Amino acid sequence: MRYQQLFARLKDSNQLAYIPFVLLGDPTEELSLQLIDRLVGSGADALELGFAFSDPVADGPVIQTASLRPLAHGFSVQKGFALVAKIRAKYPDLPIGILTYANLVFAPGIEQFYHDAQKAGIDSVLIADCPVEERDLFSGSAQSKGIDTVYIAPPDASPASLKLVAENSQGYTYVLSRKGITGADNNQQETGTDLIESLKQLGAPPLVQGFGISRPEHVLKAAQAGVDGIITGSAIVNLINEHYNTPDKMLDLVAEYAQTMSNTAHNARHELNMTESIEKGSHYVDSRNSQTATAGNGTAG
Repeated sequence: MRYQQLFARLKDSNQLAYIPFVLLGDPTEELSLQLIDRLVGSGADALELGFAFSDPVADGPVIQTASLRPLAHGFSVQKGFALVAKIRAKYPDLPIGILTYANLVFAPGIEQFYHDAQKAGIDSVLIADCPVEERDLFSGSAQSKGIDTVYIAPPDASPASLKLVAENSQGYTYVLSRKGITGADNNQQETGTDLIESLKQLGAPPLVQGFGISRPEHVLKAAQAGVDGIITGSAIVNLINEHYNTPDKMLDLVAEYAQTMSNTAHNARHELNMTESIEKGSHYVDSRNSQTATAGNGTAG
C-alpha cells in the first residue's frame, strides 16, 4: 500500500521517485541509522536496504567492499531486521524495500525470513539471484505475510520473461539500466524506450531504474525513457567507503549527494517539458524566419 500511495502522489505532481540504497549496519549500526535519517531528510521517497553478504553476485567492488564492514563486526540479518524496525517506527509512511540474496532467505527458513520481514515493517523484498521463473520458491510465503515481491527486468530479457515480470512484480518493477553488476563507474545506459514501453503495455507496476545511475544526467535520461523512479546505490556506498573514518564528513557528503539526486528526480519531467517547449518554440521561430526569407527572395526576383 505504501508504494501505491507514493507513486500515486508522485504521478499527481509529475515527479520521479528517488530511492537510495545502502547496506544495513554499515559502517556501524549507529551510523547506519544516521545515514538513513540524512537520506530521508534529503528527499528520499523510499528506501532500498541490503544485508551484508559474503558473495553478492550482482554487486560490483564498491558494495562488495562495504559488505566486509558489517560482516566483520557481526552485524547479522536479525540485527538488520531490528534496525529496520527502528527505521519503520521513525518513518511510518515511508516505503522500505530489501534487496538481498536467496541464501540469506534460505538460511533462517523462508517462512521465518518473511515473518521477520513483516514484523520489522518491510514493504517489499527483491531477491537479486532469483529470476521471475523461479518465483514459486518465495512468492507464496511473501504473499502470506503481505510483502510485495519485486522482480528485475533486464535489458536483454525475452518477451516471455518480460511478461512474467510484469504479471508478477509487486510494488514496483526494477528495471536494469544495463547488464552486469552494480557500480557508479560503469557506462550507463543500455535500457531504451522499447523495454520501457513493453513493460508499460504489459501493465507492469511502476518502473524504477537502477544499476549505474550515479549522476543527474543519468536521471534525466531515465526520465526521458519514461520510468517512474530511479535507484542510486554504488555512488552513495562509495562515499561511505571513502569517508567512514570521518563520520561527520561522510554524513554531510551523502546528504549533499542525495539532495542533488532527489532534486533532479523530482524536477526531471518538468525540465524535459520545458526543454521540449523551448525546442518547439525555436522550431516555430525558425519556420517563420524561413518563410520570411523565402518571401523576401521571391519579391526581389
